[in-house]
Amino acid sequence: MKKLALTVVIFCLANTSFAQKKLIERIFSNEKDTTRKASFMPIPVFGYAQETGFEFGLGSIYSFYVDKADTNNRSSNFFGAASYSTKKTYNVTLRGDAWTKRNDYHFIGEIRFRNMPFNFYGIGNNTSHIDEDKLVQRMVKVQFDAEKAFAKNTYTGVSIGFENYKFTDQEVGGVFNNSLRDKDGGSVLFVGLSQSYDTRNSNNYPTKGFFGRISYQYAPAIFGGNNFTGSQIKVNVRNFWSLAPKIVLGVQGLYHTVQSSNTSFYLLPQMGNDEMMRGYYGGRYRDENLLAAQAEIRYRFMERLGMIVFGGAGKVFANEETQLLKNFKPNYGIGGRYFFDPAKGLSVRLDYGIGEKRTNEKRQSGFYISFAEAF
Repeated sequence: MKKLALTVVIFCLANTSFAQKKLIERIFSNEKDTTRKASFMPIPVFGYAQETGFEFGLGSIYSFYVDKADTNNRSSNFFGAASYSTKKTYNVTLRGDAWTKRNDYHFIGEIRFRNMPFNFYGIGNNTSHIDEDKLVQRMVKVQFDAEKAFAKNTYTGVSIGFENYKFTDQEVGGVFNNSLRDKDGGSVLFVGLSQSYDTRNSNNYPTKGFFGRISYQYAPAIFGGNNFTGSQIKVNVRNFWSLAPKIVLGVQGLYHTVQSSNTSFYLLPQMGNDEMMRGYYGGRYRDENLLAAQAEIRYRFMERLGMIVFGGAGKVFANEETQLLKNFKPNYGIGGRYFFDPAKGLSVRLDYGIGEKRTNEKRQSGFYISFAEAF
């Protein structure tokens, strides 16, 4: 009986070791799956902040090709994440990016629910950390874009979006109590048009090509009262060059402007997130315009592993500013990549960004864990 038990234990240990070896071989495999099959990748969400407490949840991305036989068909990607914290905050995000056969139509959608604290520092390009005011934000956002190819690589589209905000000030007498428009929140409905031109060889991990998109959205006065009425314009341009078989240079420029006589503070463009101006707290600087650019060198030394270095500059400014090429804030950093679907170029990325060092403040910085490339 003892021999039988020992044999079972040895067999189980050997089987476990074999399974672990197969898993490690798969994780670090240098081979692509050319079957163009669908892929699914979950990742845990975990973090801690004084305002939120311990945050935990789950995120995942599902990717597939509508037409597996067409090697030019772009991958459709759907992302979802949900998190909850010990201080009863929640964040739910659903995003979709879908391409039909022959890439004739392109659909983009986003649904987001958020109830969580954030820090407000005021308006402008030179806010101070000492003015930090702690708020609780409740947000509902729904956005949908549909584009059609009317010429090669050229897409014209329409969009509709709805946003609703509500804010609660956690500190009496802070900078949030100054004269801010719609400080308690409000609702806005956008309708718009877009035009894009896209020659990239991949929508996930391009190694060459150009992408440019301009969108215009208008918010009519359908909610009445002090709710926002006006327009916003977004311009996004990118270009990629293959410098060597495993090295890619990418550059991006971004411009976002809001034009209105009654712009709600929460609709002002904000500088800093996991895609542009990494290293800055999102919303530390906000104003009627955002202008930013970045460059990234990507080194994919294995099919499943890569690393990057990046640098950029950006600023926010009011509509009446005339010195548009001054007072840019720098950022730079490094990152690592794990490609869970090497054929599609889909990755989990870890980035660390560093920003400016203002007088009497710590240097601004940020660490990010995200799906897919920053741009």
